[in-house]
Amino acid sequence: MGQTSSDRRDVFADWLLGVAEFTHAHWFFGNLYEAIVKIPDRVAASAASRELPRSPFGAGSPGRYYAPIAPLSAPAAVAALVAGWKHSDNRAWLMVGAASSATGAAATAYLLRSVNPKLFFSPQPLDETQRKPLLKRWYRVHALRLTASAIALAAIHHARTIRLRGHG
Repeated sequence: MGQTSSDRRDVFADWLLGVAEFTHAHWFFGNLYEAIVKIPDRVAASAASRELPRSPFGAGSPGRYYAPIAPLSAPAAVAALVAGWKHSDNRAWLMVGAASSATGAAATAYLLRSVNPKLFFSPQPLDETQRKPLLKRWYRVHALRLTASAIALAAIHHARTIRLRGHG
């Protein structure tokens, strides 16, 4: 027998949950790595050179790691919420995932617009008196972003686990 449109929607909803889980795992573990090894401290203090330009995609910048996948995280969480809305056993988890993802995306947008250009991409590193308060702000906002990405990942993983059990 052929698939019904409902079956195709369920397959698509499952696929979206998988994409959302993958993108949020990528985002969370990248954020965790940045915090543990203090990437911002190193990038903010590095002097520009021909080999290491101070740019969003220069050597050492996490931009290279995040650019291909991170922008998909929040849209994937929202799409998974929309696609899975009819499954009431998942709805709350998907709402938490989408809300947390949106919170993390907003924190990221704030950093990208307000902190990162001054801290990481000025032609030369800032002196320590200018750099230290910006790094402090970066780490505070990053803690929110790390928490939001962890909550989103856990919620989406739980929703996906419920869906996978329902198919077994």
